[in-house]
Amino acid sequence: MDLKSAHIILASGSPRRRELLKGLDLDFEVDTGNTFEEKYDPSTPFDEVPLLMSEGKSAGFHRELLPGEVLITADTMVILPDKEILGKPRDRQDAMRMLRDLSGREHHVVTAVTIRDLNHKKSLTATTKVWFKELSDDEITYYVDTYKPFDKAGAYAIQEWIGHIGITRIEGSYFNVVGFPVQRVYEALKRF
Repeated sequence: MDLKSAHIILASGSPRRRELLKGLDLDFEVDTGNTFEEKYDPSTPFDEVPLLMSEGKSAGFHRELLPGEVLITADTMVILPDKEILGKPRDRQDAMRMLRDLSGREHHVVTAVTIRDLNHKKSLTATTKVWFKELSDDEITYYVDTYKPFDKAGAYAIQEWIGHIGITRIEGSYFNVVGFPVQRVYEALKRF
């Protein structure tokens, strides 16, 4: 695909995804109109849920694509292996609970991306393993009250204070943890 001539549509309201896609020096528009309801069967394996959500968002885009348009949808989830999916916290208490659950443990950040035009669809999934040190209650309280991470899966952003002081190791893409595995997306767009 000639990336400079493609009419790329990012169907995401995430400012982090917009920033990362902009870093590829590609022209794109943002259009978040969608009819997809983000629900899934609780028996679905955790690591498959982001792909279901990304493909559902692609199928639920509010209008038919025009020739030459390329739609990108994505979904990121924080997963405590064998325990639960950590979505966006409901409130301050939920954010504090999530960070206590992440403290001193490994978790996985899984992002699925779906790229679609009139005739083709390609999906990819990226997983990054992340380890937090033991976080004190004071650190958790400071982060939640100062940064208010209520719009972030797992109640944290790696690029904010809690990531700077708390993350001891990652395996995989840093940008995936921010919310968009931009290098993989770039390669997928080139091959699309």
